[in-house]
Amino acid sequence: MDIQTFDGPLLNGVAFVEAELLFEMGLRAAAGSNGVANLVEAHVFFNLAAAKGWEDAPFHRQDVASQMTKAEIAAALRAARAALARH
Repeated sequence: MDIQTFDGPLLNGVAFVEAELLFEMGLRAAAGSNGVANLVEAHVFFNLAAAKGWEDAPFHRQDVASQMTKAEIAAALRAARAALARH
């Protein structure tokens, strides 16, 4: 799996992705490793990593959320719930 280029298929297979990789994807999205920071993506990945028990994920999710609008947070929560519901 190429973690440099995030797209939907990763979230489609979230049940098979380890918490550590989800956390790393959150860090990459927050840092803008693919060009521009995407805080919604970062929040989704941190949320999924937290759901899988990654201890540092809730802190980073909260940090990212502090930089987001309410609409962005709502979109991130919907995306994370949808990914979890598929599995």
